[in-house]
Amino acid sequence: MAHVVYHEIGGREAVEAVVADFYDRVLADEQLQPYFEGMDMTELRAHQVQFISAVTGGPVEYTGSGMREAHAHLNIEEADFDAVGAHLEAALRENGVDEANVDAIMSEVVALKDPVLNR
Repeated sequence: MAHVVYHEIGGREAVEAVVADFYDRVLADEQLQPYFEGMDMTELRAHQVQFISAVTGGPVEYTGSGMREAHAHLNIEEADFDAVGAHLEAALRENGVDEANVDAIMSEVVALKDPVLNR
């Protein structure tokens, strides 16, 4: 993805705002809360900032563990993956990311479905 998307959406400050909004939505979702019990949310937020920065061409390398390894122990259901994706999409829109960039970011997320679901 072009480096320009990161700057178009507002750089690090915007990415951090999206991630904060995203986790507020996810943690308020009773269906998803069990996945996050006992998790280090500061670390998760940092990984999510890295991930979104990386997929939008920001000046960051994603250093999180492989998607499959990071999520394998969670036994995530497809409906839950889709719910998390919907929360991310809502957070992107709510924070002023335009349609083309939302689509570009979400296509990167959808590409991760099989590894995250351990398929």
